[in-house]
Amino acid sequence: MLAGMIGAGVMVAVIVFFSYYKVDTVEVRGTSHYTDEEVKNMVLRGPMASNSVLAPLLYSTTNTENIAYVDAFKVTQLNRNTICISVKEKKTVGCIRYLDSYIYFDRNGIFVEGSQNRDETVPYFDGIQVNSIVMDEKLDIKGDTVLNTAVALSTIFQKNDMIPDHIQFDSSYSISLIYGDITVQLGKDADLEEKMNRVIAILPKIQGKKGILHMESVATESNTFEEELEQEEVTAENWNGGYDEDGNYTGDGEYDEDGNYVGAKPKTALEEAIENWNGGYDEEGDYTGAGEYDESGNYVGPKPTQESLDAASDESGDGSGDESSADDQSSETSEDGESDSSYDDGNSDDSDGYGDYTEDNSDYQGDDSEGY
Repeated sequence: MLAGMIGAGVMVAVIVFFSYYKVDTVEVRGTSHYTDEEVKNMVLRGPMASNSVLAPLLYSTTNTENIAYVDAFKVTQLNRNTICISVKEKKTVGCIRYLDSYIYFDRNGIFVEGSQNRDETVPYFDGIQVNSIVMDEKLDIKGDTVLNTAVALSTIFQKNDMIPDHIQFDSSYSISLIYGDITVQLGKDADLEEKMNRVIAILPKIQGKKGILHMESVATESNTFEEELEQEEVTAENWNGGYDEDGNYTGDGEYDEDGNYVGAKPKTALEEAIENWNGGYDEEGDYTGAGEYDESGNYVGPKPTQESLDAASDESGDGSGDESSADDQSSETSEDGESDSSYDDGNSDDSDGYGDYTEDNSDYQGDDSEGY
């Protein structure tokens, strides 16, 4: 009888204990690589995870060797119905490509993580060569100072939230930063913070363009942006040749009226269609020049005409309206190939002192440039 009462009392106490300290809310702190739900699923795997007293005792762990980027999980009780999972992440400052994996290292060059997936929030360095890698040991990097340069750049990037798509070291360890279609050439490891201050000020002004921003030196107050302009496709309609080497117009000469070599006259769409058409034979295999069969007797259709090309173009939705649209767009670019874009010259009252640069729109040819 007494034993039964004790047993019932213990049962009631257990029920009250688990009900009173039932976990209703789980907070997650300190993770930048995983979602809250992913962390909960990794840590709270067991029947006692629903109790705010027992969970901290049973589920805090440093056994995370199979979990990338994590050193430890610590579970704490915030109140009787709330627990918190604190994630201690490995401090990575950069990654390199090695064989088929991305190798992550800390500010001391220690190999801390390897993964086949790239973490976009960690700077990726291309051009750093290693002789060998061993987990939890310093990378055997070729080049005495390249690691210090990588750590300095990583610190600057993360402080200003300006991580490039990747960072390129050439054979002499000159630095290039790739931001989409824009390449920033920083040159050697000197005045990196000053150079990046200027880069941060200039990049928004050249957003959407393609080219090279020269930032090799801070000795001058202006820096040059060489914009790469898209070349207009040469067609039979806009080809300006027809002259021979002596300046005589022949209609098919490969020079323009100023004596510049412009190449052979491009074929029209009709000429290309006829060239690719291999018909001309009738059903009996006789060549007529207009038959709708090839020499093997296969039906290939009638010889192309401008009318048939126009009809096919209308059916596919590629009408002549596209040509006029393209003409309108090309008219927005001046004849000498320079774009009509303009930028603030950086001399306004709220200028930060880093906004001055020179834009070279000459497609890397010639000396014409505009100052901004």
